[in-house]
Amino acid sequence: MAAAATRPPPTDGRTPARVRGAMAAVGAVLIVLPWVIGTFGDSWIRALCFVALYVMLALGLNIVVGFAGLLDLGYIAFYAVGAYTYALLASPHLTEHFPALAHAFPSGLHVPIWIALPIGASLAAAFGILLGAPVLKLRGDYLAIVTLGFGEIIRIFLNNLNAPLNFTNGPSGITLIDPVRIGSIDLAHPGTVLGVRLSSLVLYYYLLVGMALLAILVCVRLQDSRLGRAWMAIREDETAARAMGINVRNIKLLAFSLGATFGGVAGGLFAAFQGFVSPESFSLNESIVVLSMIVLGGLGHVPGVVLGAVMLAMLPEALRHTAVPLQLAVFGRVLIDAEVLRMLLYGTATVGIMLYRPRGLWPAPEHGVQRAVGTSQRPESVSRHG
Repeated sequence: MAAAATRPPPTDGRTPARVRGAMAAVGAVLIVLPWVIGTFGDSWIRALCFVALYVMLALGLNIVVGFAGLLDLGYIAFYAVGAYTYALLASPHLTEHFPALAHAFPSGLHVPIWIALPIGASLAAAFGILLGAPVLKLRGDYLAIVTLGFGEIIRIFLNNLNAPLNFTNGPSGITLIDPVRIGSIDLAHPGTVLGVRLSSLVLYYYLLVGMALLAILVCVRLQDSRLGRAWMAIREDETAARAMGINVRNIKLLAFSLGATFGGVAGGLFAAFQGFVSPESFSLNESIVVLSMIVLGGLGHVPGVVLGAVMLAMLPEALRHTAVPLQLAVFGRVLIDAEVLRMLLYGTATVGIMLYRPRGLWPAPEHGVQRAVGTSQRPESVSRHG
């Protein structure tokens, strides 16, 4: 009877008022954030745009590493595929180097973003399956080495596919990429929305944050879905998952392809935002940074992944403004360059997390330890004494 009295009441599927209030507060903060932080300079708004891109990347990698438990060190390759796909479809590069295309499209290839972005995401998903199919039986270090090699192969191809046919323009990269256009609004120029004049950076901020929120929603729904539970079962014990009837092969391939899709979408938005892409933007270091984000925040926990992405994505901008002045004030000279200090802090934070918070700053809650309503006891301990 005691257990029945303290058992949480059944829910009707609706979002609790407390959660709705928190979501409304977060939404209000995100709306006014560029206006507040923009008072310190446009560079901070630009940094927020990159935070949104990194959130999408981290969520995509979290599907592969956090949900399915497949260590992927070449994830940035899918980011590159999405970026270069958008760059080739929305720039004059192909028509300048291929006469047949120039004859067919005299004004150049200028594919709209709602066509170019799905194509880039689909290609990234195809590359995800291409990577996942041969490595299904690999685990741990072996899987990490293979995926690392895949990421480096993609970068080297992009760096060298300028001869004999110039597809990527090699190390020089692709320029003059079309910005995002939504109806009559060109995000490369200031525009008026609901009677408010917004700068180009603020317009891009709202677009990228909207896409990041959509990615968060998809990941939350995936986590609690049948597919998400299958991923977690494979992560915990692949043999037991197979014995329970889970198609391990297909579920792993879905993890690779869905994670790659997130990377492809983020890559396309990155190309549109920057207006320029080159192979140096997709180095191994970027894969390590994205992996550090999900390890720092909490593997497999969507809010923790978002926290880690925000912290590490904002770190370079914070150091750019504070590293040199602080060192000059304390030591009278600059002892460590800002970029070197950033990598030093990445390493220190990773070691500290592994030692003191191995599950991350905001780890996923353990199954079965949610507190009962109106009591501080755990449900299983209540039922045990009931």
